Amino acid sequence: MIYLLEDDDNIRKLVIYTLSSQGLAAEGFERPSGFWKAVSEAVPELVLLDIMLPEEDGLAVLKRLRSRADTGSVPIIMLTAKDSEYDRVVGLDAGADDYLPKPFGMMELVARIRAVLRRAEAAPQGREYRVGPLTANTAQHLVKVDGREVTLTLKEFELLCLLLEKRGAVLTRDALLTQVWGYGFDGESRTVDVHVRTLRQKLGEAGGLIETVRGVGYKIGAGK
Repeated sequence: MIYLLEDDDNIRKLVIYTLSSQGLAAEGFERPSGFWKAVSEAVPELVLLDIMLPEEDGLAVLKRLRSRADTGSVPIIMLTAKDSEYDRVVGLDAGADDYLPKPFGMMELVARIRAVLRRAEAAPQGREYRVGPLTANTAQHLVKVDGREVTLTLKEFELLCLLLEKRGAVLTRDALLTQVWGYGFDGESRTVDVHVRTLRQKLGEAGGLIETVRGVGYKIGAGK
């Protein structure tokens, strides 16, 4: 089930209708209070989240979702009228997996949702990586640093596992965008930088394992 939190009736109804017609079960909410009640009853597969909302703005909702154990790794796509680089970075910094500015095409929205869900379903199974104090288990979607569990978004987890899988190799920003996001991202390499920064912050002392190769991209060293 996909949850949409959007206070504009026309947009909410159009998105729900489109998703339903494409075989994607979806439920819409006008206010955060109704949304949180639904989340307490059933955790969604994916959340579509507007920023400008009554009661509680979308960024606050996003941060609450990311702080909870049951929703911390649920994919979240921001839908917003704001389209400045600053607003995109703020949303991604707060843990959004994708960002789609209004007005957007319904088929583009469907494509992005399916890409995120595909990546979640196709996550590598049964691999465990260990580097220094860091462990990552793909089957359990579990990351620990010195035995302490770290909650990551879907994209942060995929980014970390890709760097671990290709340990010792330098991955360019374009390669990371293609392999983690799964579709063209208009060359927004800033998206990768934002996710790496938040990933390092969440990993704490283990964040230093992710090395920046200036002008190229990122890697986790083979000798770590």
